[in-house]
Amino acid sequence: MQLTETRAHGRFRGHVKPPEGHKAGTMDQVTFHCDTVLSDVHLLLPNARHLMTRLNSVGQPVFLSRFRILPRDEEKEVCSLSHSCLDEDGDLDVVRKPAETVQGRETAHPIILSQAEGAISDDEEEVKEEEMDMKDLIMIEHTMATPLEDVGKQIWRGAFLLSDFILSNSAAFTRATVLELGAGTGLASIVMGHAAKTVYCTDVGEDLLRMCERNVHLNQRFIAASDNCGVKVRQLDWTSDDFLTDAESEFGWSEDEISDLHDNTTVIIAADVCYDDELSDALFRTLYRISSNLLHPSTAYISIEKRLNFTLSHMDVSCEAYDHFRRCLEQLAEPKEKETRFTVSPVSCSFPQFFQYDRVKELELWKVSACPFKTTSSSASSQSPDENDAALKLNTNPEFRSKS
Repeated sequence: MQLTETRAHGRFRGHVKPPEGHKAGTMDQVTFHCDTVLSDVHLLLPNARHLMTRLNSVGQPVFLSRFRILPRDEEKEVCSLSHSCLDEDGDLDVVRKPAETVQGRETAHPIILSQAEGAISDDEEEVKEEEMDMKDLIMIEHTMATPLEDVGKQIWRGAFLLSDFILSNSAAFTRATVLELGAGTGLASIVMGHAAKTVYCTDVGEDLLRMCERNVHLNQRFIAASDNCGVKVRQLDWTSDDFLTDAESEFGWSEDEISDLHDNTTVIIAADVCYDDELSDALFRTLYRISSNLLHPSTAYISIEKRLNFTLSHMDVSCEAYDHFRRCLEQLAEPKEKETRFTVSPVSCSFPQFFQYDRVKELELWKVSACPFKTTSSSASSQSPDENDAALKLNTNPEFRSKS
């Protein structure tokens, strides 16, 4: 399949060349409007195998992508390719794959099967059966282009970064109870489910939650479910103060699950969810509320990509969503009397890379430790010097503080 893009009149038009012997149809030419967003997966991995399985409820193509978790002897090579190298003259030295690997690559062509929800062809089912025994393979259904309100159906680099961190520190999450906020396609929850006892994978929107639940089902062989727990897909609206407990709802919470969440959760994760100021405010309110009601101290890991854009308000390149995210972190870390104390610190992204994506310098991972006031004094002494220094630098950095 060959894809070429041309930009004209505010639109992106992709032309798909049909394979030999295949008659061109209406889906061989796809137009992406200027208000849609292309997933990083397709931009960075244009040669990966993507099977188009169906159209979702609003007519967007749904793809099934395979992601192989690289063993440790290969992850160093991937990391080295993600950083630019210069030759002796200072010019960019691009590392290219050998020509024979390109010539021998298997070609695949997307196929629309049916607009019916969950329709799967015989060929795709056969592919799944062949790959079921591959423990290092994760299959994710996702969309390629969406309007802003449906960006959760795409896979972003922040999810890969967080998944890499989880795989690099899997021993720390063994038998843990974990909550993911804004899970999207569920990639990070699925990776976390390989080590954790229970993962509450949460988001909003029935269409998105069904896609997420299907991804969990597709990767049951990878998830190390124990005690019949595993990964549970549930609705959690950041703009609401209550859990959805409607018994008729497909993704509602039971009273036992809410109790389990509050009594046993020690880890909260979120991947690339701060792209809108109002949603960021709602995220941090939810993080504060849930962390303050947990029985045990908790640690949240939040990944984010700093996306730079030219804005007329600044007449310069900036990232207002990222700046607002940093202000929210600062406010959360402010000392409060007789309330839950939060310590915020950046996490170095030097951990191994297990997924094949471009780990750009704009990708960041932040650690938020929450400790109830009654145990703050006893836990402060056990905090590592590195974490204390990082938190101190964070709170005293002039660029971090709000200009207001």
